[in-house]
Amino acid sequence: MTSASAADPLVSQGKAVTASSVEGSGFEAAKAVDGNASSRWASAEGHDPEWLRVDLGSTHTISRVRLNWEAAYAKSYRVQTSPDGSAWADVYSTTTGNGGIDDLTLSGSGRYVRVYGTARGTSYGYSLFELEVYGTTDGGNPPTTTTPTTTTTTTTNPPSGLGYPFGSRQTPYVAGILRPSGSTSTLDAAVVDYYQRWKSAFIRHNCNSAWSQVLATDADHAYVAEAQGYGMVVVATMAGADPDAHKIFDGFVKWKIDHPSSIDPDLMAAEQGADCKSTSGVDAATDGDMDVAYGLLLADKQWGSSGTYNYKQLAIKHINGIKRSEINPSTNLLRPGDWADSGDPRYYVTRSSDWMADHFRAFRKATGDSAWDTIRNAHQNLIKTMQQNFAPNTGLLPDFVERTNSTPRPPAGKVLEDELGDGKYWWNACRDPWRIGADAATSGDATSLAAARKVNTWAKSKFGGNPNNIKVGYQLNGTQLSSDVSEAYTAPFAVAATTDPGSQAWLDALWNKMVSTPIGGNDYFASSIQLQVMITVTGNHWVP
Repeated sequence: MTSASAADPLVSQGKAVTASSVEGSGFEAAKAVDGNASSRWASAEGHDPEWLRVDLGSTHTISRVRLNWEAAYAKSYRVQTSPDGSAWADVYSTTTGNGGIDDLTLSGSGRYVRVYGTARGTSYGYSLFELEVYGTTDGGNPPTTTTPTTTTTTTTNPPSGLGYPFGSRQTPYVAGILRPSGSTSTLDAAVVDYYQRWKSAFIRHNCNSAWSQVLATDADHAYVAEAQGYGMVVVATMAGADPDAHKIFDGFVKWKIDHPSSIDPDLMAAEQGADCKSTSGVDAATDGDMDVAYGLLLADKQWGSSGTYNYKQLAIKHINGIKRSEINPSTNLLRPGDWADSGDPRYYVTRSSDWMADHFRAFRKATGDSAWDTIRNAHQNLIKTMQQNFAPNTGLLPDFVERTNSTPRPPAGKVLEDELGDGKYWWNACRDPWRIGADAATSGDATSLAAARKVNTWAKSKFGGNPNNIKVGYQLNGTQLSSDVSEAYTAPFAVAATTDPGSQAWLDALWNKMVSTPIGGNDYFASSIQLQVMITVTGNHWVP
């Protein structure tokens, strides 16, 4: 128990309160200010950061905050005040919380008080029996009694300007995640430098100056959905480092709107030619759609949704389109695109590089649809199954998994793209250590951590701590398939390395390899992957 001696009256009981998330029915935010020490608010499990905010109704001088933690407590958290619910000032912080009751004497002023948890003390979530704020209204007048108001659990858009400028790291990773050695400013400068070179090499405004595109120089078509999704996520993340980010992003949005899938118009057509017209069936690809939706959610948090485009509304339409047209309803697994319907032989095929658990978490938060928890669990269970049954010593996943409705397995030959690689660790699966590791770093999820660490343990040993030994393609038992090299294979192992406290030297070697690798103008795929890996390993990836 942390002691406090302030004698001001309780001003928070029954006031309007919001939360970043709620574990489920019965654990609503209002339970933390209802004066009942047996009811409680609980956040979604296994995720950082989470917060609880109370609106005192008017500006108060605050002298004391009393937190009665349930077993799911915060190890690291801040108490913050705000005049408007947007700009926050810390009035207390700790990284050594141990649960119980924290009775804090402090000094602050604001209409809003927020408890902002950045590291959980358990594997669960955050849970408070009571949040009590003590103080007086400005001028020292005692507070008036108010009637409890209806609770909401949705977040508000940021004020004008930037919500998450690059380098701000407002959503810290879970405890124990590594970063490359060096100062934060040095790491960030390397990311910005690589971004500027990537932007010069690949971002275009062809055919229509209002459009933005990532030129997919090494793909089958000039523009592919995968590339546009990468562009949206990257540019929204780099706002603050790039003054043109907002304008470029809106060009991506216009491109998305102007190139709908012919099957589900809420999704984006997967391929466009040099004339900027959709081609090859004009249907959607799941990997691109996942990043497009995620990029729109980032934009909503970065710039708000009251400008030219309502990013949040567009994101939710896109997310619902993914659920409707790219999720198999019987397996809860992603299909390769909206074209893989029940009459297609690939209906029970899924691509491992699409299994983006952090995206599923963001979709759940944005829509409030618990189906995304079920979907995420299905993919994480499949990761465990495939590692245990087909790659127990390496953790490598194949590009595709077939027969997901019965006994999932790597295909023996071609199911979609490549006779050699569809059942191997090939040009899709090479992204998996990045995707799995990103969720492990941001959520601390035990399944993602275990999967990333398994791959990292194999990679560090297989390559002898030397990134130059990483080649293109492997069988799931670790047998090398090619003598070629590509940063599309090298870089993702760095994200997996961040999850292992014993891999600092290995991570540094991978980082130094990335920093010294020039961008090739004909290698959009590898360069785009490396840039996103650099963003992630430096602590600059965040989940909206």
